[in-house]
Amino acid sequence: MATELTMLAWSVLLGFVYIFATSTVVTRERGMKWNASARDGEAKPVSPLAGRLQRAQANFLETFPFFAAAAIAVVVAGRGNDTTALAAQAYFWARVAYLPLYAAGVPYVRSLVWLVSLLSILALVFALL
Repeated sequence: MATELTMLAWSVLLGFVYIFATSTVVTRERGMKWNASARDGEAKPVSPLAGRLQRAQANFLETFPFFAAAAIAVVVAGRGNDTTALAAQAYFWARVAYLPLYAAGVPYVRSLVWLVSLLSILALVFALL
């Protein structure tokens, strides 16, 4: 299987890590009753950690569709090469690093890691042009 698709599969699993990390912390703070409810009405505020996890999850969900589309297109178009394989791996590992960096509130380095993931997506897109 193409490296780009392998990294896409791992990225899907990583997306679940983002979701579960966030939901675990938020449920711990708001309780199982809140989690099982329809969540109508105003929810009590979450801690800074839970807020950072929510924002990291949102950021992952914003970039993932672009990565998925580009990775699939590269493989379907037969444009995969060592550069696109490296780009797919860099995206995945940058997203792995991003979650704990954001959760810990680490500035600047977190932004650089995000930039690596963005440049990785762009590398895949440029391989299609």
